[in-house]
Amino acid sequence: MDKLVIEGGQRLKGGVSVSGSKNSTLPILAATLLTDDSCLIKGVPSLRDINTMLKILRSLGKGVEYDKGRVIVGASGNKNYVADYRLVSTMRASFCVLGPLLARFKKAKVSLPGGCVIGIRPVDLHIKGIKALGADVNIESGYVVAKARKLKGNHMYLGGVYGSSVLATDNVMMAATLAHGKTVIESAACEPEVADLAEFLIKMGAKIKGHGTPIIEIEGVKHLHGAEYTVIPDRIEAGTFMIASLITGGDIVIKNILPQHLGAVIDKLDEAGVSLIGNNGSMRVRPKRRLKPVNVNTLPYPGFPTDMQAQIMSLMCLVPGISVITEKIYPDRFMHVAELNRMGARIQREGPHAIIEGVKGLSGAPVMASDLRASASLVLAGLAARGKTSISRIYHLERGYENLDKKLEALGARIWREKE
Repeated sequence: MDKLVIEGGQRLKGGVSVSGSKNSTLPILAATLLTDDSCLIKGVPSLRDINTMLKILRSLGKGVEYDKGRVIVGASGNKNYVADYRLVSTMRASFCVLGPLLARFKKAKVSLPGGCVIGIRPVDLHIKGIKALGADVNIESGYVVAKARKLKGNHMYLGGVYGSSVLATDNVMMAATLAHGKTVIESAACEPEVADLAEFLIKMGAKIKGHGTPIIEIEGVKHLHGAEYTVIPDRIEAGTFMIASLITGGDIVIKNILPQHLGAVIDKLDEAGVSLIGNNGSMRVRPKRRLKPVNVNTLPYPGFPTDMQAQIMSLMCLVPGISVITEKIYPDRFMHVAELNRMGARIQREGPHAIIEGVKGLSGAPVMASDLRASASLVLAGLAARGKTSISRIYHLERGYENLDKKLEALGARIWREKE
């Protein structure tokens, strides 16, 4: 097993290209289960989570070819409606095969999901939505078992305690494409990744309106066909590179970025005193003056993304003054706080709030990654810290960032891998 070692203090500069969105690619790959036709997905990042989803597709009877960002998914003849625990338990997003399996085969057996340890993330909204379409759903021996003679469109509300659910919206939307009649999802997730999935489904022949808004309408069709599609850039990777530039006092041009997907992040960085210049799918990021502390509340899109919470916390650790970050999506998503404090940060957690007192500098230290975005926050802190930082359990990082160490090295970072 590898660990990352970073010699901090290097100012990053140059250009970097953002990979395709992991959170778009995973449900889009799941959606290929809705047809026996061949589908070509382009812009697919090389990630641990993507490889897991490809294994799941193969286990469900799909033929899969993956080469240089292109995935071709077709039928292999051995259809299966059971998504095994050994695969699904390693990645929460794989639970989104439930909807397409049920739509195609009128039955599905999918293991309850796993993934990062960032707090309880129940599947109740998934089950609520699938039941609303007429399915009988039970939990048996750690599996969600769904059956339906016929899926029927329905009007449903999918809001939860912490707002809408991206994966529940994905699951229900995919199932509804082949249901009889019209489905209306109220309190649907508005994230760009949900809209991206909808655009792919439309290319497959689905009839969907309102994606990207809180109300999505799906008119069921008899069948879907194959399609060719390119996924959107990963907005969280783009945001992470924005923070990398700022935390090192750098000057980075980020390519293949869609600024409209990062409105809340850009607004908060502008408030902190950042120079952001966008032009033709790229953005230049550098401090324009001494940064100021900011208060952040994570919210469902278009609010500040929970997946950027850990990264902006690392930045605020080095900004003079007091910043407060409130996590309203996953209140327990603060595993990185203790590790940042080991590096000299001054962060105090009070329930869903993290109170950060900016310090003059961080010191390199051995730290441990606990989840995907916490891993990124530790890399960012290591880039700015004095001395060496070693980060263990970087398999978390490999779930969501394609060649992050190589991209940072190309920008001037001193970063390398060593065996644990």
